[in-house]
Amino acid sequence: MCSFFLLYLYDMSKPIYILEESRLRDNLSLIASVAQEAGVEIILAFKAYALWKTFPIFREYINATTASSLSEARLAFEEFGVPAHTFSPAYTDDEIHSIARCSSHLTFNSLSQYERFAPLVKKDYPQVSLGLRINPEYSEVGTALYNPCAPGTRFGVSASCMPRLLPPDLEGLHCHCHCESGSDVFERTLVHIEQKFASWFQQVKWINFGGGHLMTRSDYDIPRLVSLLRGFRERYPWLKVILEPGSAFAWQTGYLLSHVVDVVVDHGIKTAILDVSFTCHMPDCLEMPYQPAVRGAESLPLETASQGDECVFRLGGNSCLAGDFMGSWRFKKPLQVGDEVIFEDMIHYTTVKTCMFNGITHPSIALKRTDGSLQMLREYGYEDYRDRMD
Repeated sequence: MCSFFLLYLYDMSKPIYILEESRLRDNLSLIASVAQEAGVEIILAFKAYALWKTFPIFREYINATTASSLSEARLAFEEFGVPAHTFSPAYTDDEIHSIARCSSHLTFNSLSQYERFAPLVKKDYPQVSLGLRINPEYSEVGTALYNPCAPGTRFGVSASCMPRLLPPDLEGLHCHCHCESGSDVFERTLVHIEQKFASWFQQVKWINFGGGHLMTRSDYDIPRLVSLLRGFRERYPWLKVILEPGSAFAWQTGYLLSHVVDVVVDHGIKTAILDVSFTCHMPDCLEMPYQPAVRGAESLPLETASQGDECVFRLGGNSCLAGDFMGSWRFKKPLQVGDEVIFEDMIHYTTVKTCMFNGITHPSIALKRTDGSLQMLREYGYEDYRDRMD
């Protein structure tokens, strides 16, 4: 269903995610310049962005991606055109060969996973570079759901559990402990990584500092990041350094267009019901949680009620989940049926986490080209919902 439409020819009364090519290219250019200046490799993490019809644009700026499952590894290999840097919390017997076939790097989450699967991988795919995920036991991620270094974590090997000598076929270390973080957080985290694991650096060829480096955010200190990475490379010149952000690539690159279909009032609280759903189409808002920016509206504290202010509304989704709502916002005028509500910055994570719970109509996905035309990347119908139930 890939075709071109001018913006005014598309039925804009339906919900749609719109990715703006010019903004995407701005992010890609910045990321590519950081990689060049710092002398590192920065690759795309599919867990945050996997719109594969836009991969030709990405290939102009980056050369690799990272995967965390067989399907993501296949997407890298078959659609991006290169083997993936793959990490999984747990590989399985029935998938390990297929994953290795699609991977250039394969990182194990534990020493037991390494002992179980490394011989199989090296026997049939000797070109794959093997790595081990480490746990620096330090993270400044405030939301427990997103903190991979919390006590009792299931991610990575702590320094106290590392063998003095690594197996000779382990060539890299992988560490992920950020979430939409600044370079100041990376600086403080790097201290812990080096204090705990520098004694093993001589035994490996590469280190992957994972994702969460939100270098395309407007207030991100790019020179500080470049300086940190250059300094690290000067201290350990034999190590290839890899970063694999997801959000940074698609940060502020597009929006979700929705519409008011009803307004209901209970106990003085006005809720505008939309033709999209938080739980289906914006799950990160509920999981993180965070209140997204709405174009032309003022974000208010979540607990703010709308009594006495005709322009204050909660926004509700159209699923049957009681908690499928968020609020509150103050609009310029009272919302009415048919009004557009535009949620900003809804491309990263949102598009990969959407679901068809309740059979809710799914927004289309489109790419707004630099010439103003709209390329429909995907439209959804009944068959998409039905086939998930096969």
